[in-house]
Amino acid sequence: MADERVTETYGTQPHSTTVIERRSGGGGIAIAIVLLVAVLVGGFYLFSRGGAENRRDAAVTSAAKSVGDTAKKAGDAISGDAK
Repeated sequence: MADERVTETYGTQPHSTTVIERRSGGGGIAIAIVLLVAVLVGGFYLFSRGGAENRRDAAVTSAAKSVGDTAKKAGDAISGDAK
């Protein structure tokens, strides 16, 4: 955003007008870039953590199925129905 200041001088000297424009230093752009990076890092963390949870759930399910199969085999062996 540009701030503008106009100075007019009257007196014994000839009439002159000075225009001074000030421009922002780009602080808004820097803040936007930092926020964008933070959102990207947060999204990466969320998605990578979700994948780890899915792998853990699949491992627990597989282990439970394996334990169930082993228990069935043990029950069959004890009752004499082993194949």
